[in-house]
Amino acid sequence: MVSVGDSDNANVITVAWTGIVCSQPPRLYVSIRHDRFSYDILKRCGEFVVNLTSEKLLAACDYCGIRSGRDIDKFAEMGFTKERGDVVAAPMIAESPINLECKVFDVLPLGSHDMFLADIVAVHADEGIIVDGKIDYAAARLVNYQHGEYYATGRQLGRFGFAAQKKFISRYGKGVNVVLPKGGLTRRKRK
Repeated sequence: MVSVGDSDNANVITVAWTGIVCSQPPRLYVSIRHDRFSYDILKRCGEFVVNLTSEKLLAACDYCGIRSGRDIDKFAEMGFTKERGDVVAAPMIAESPINLECKVFDVLPLGSHDMFLADIVAVHADEGIIVDGKIDYAAARLVNYQHGEYYATGRQLGRFGFAAQKKFISRYGKGVNVVLPKGGLTRRKRK
């Protein structure tokens, strides 16, 4: 789920077309159709937050993808708590286990969608999913969307390069290394 706007005038849009485009500096993209309510807000503000969806938030994520912010306040409707980030004005969804604050540096018109390329300027993660300074994705219980269906993620199957080792290993320790923006990872305690 992507949040745009500011604390007084914010919206949440469920985005299927998104991903990392660069490790250093950390950058990602979101692609949004021109007719979406959040499109104009994002064009005007130039910043947003990617709020990763957990299994607990799945119904809210789906709902935010089928209802327009023109008609309802999705933060209020879903009972989301707006949380102020460190850098951007767009509010974070406090219930999300991982939030990525982003600033747009370019917009590529592609056809039905425009691709918003953005720097990841701050990363926030719930304290309970950080193990030895790394995010434990199994504990985060994240979901992803593929061709109209939602899937659970988090079961680690291996690490990059395992197939080149003499002995294949199918299970490794918790956590993975992530490249973070200058400010690093912000730990937050949940009430």
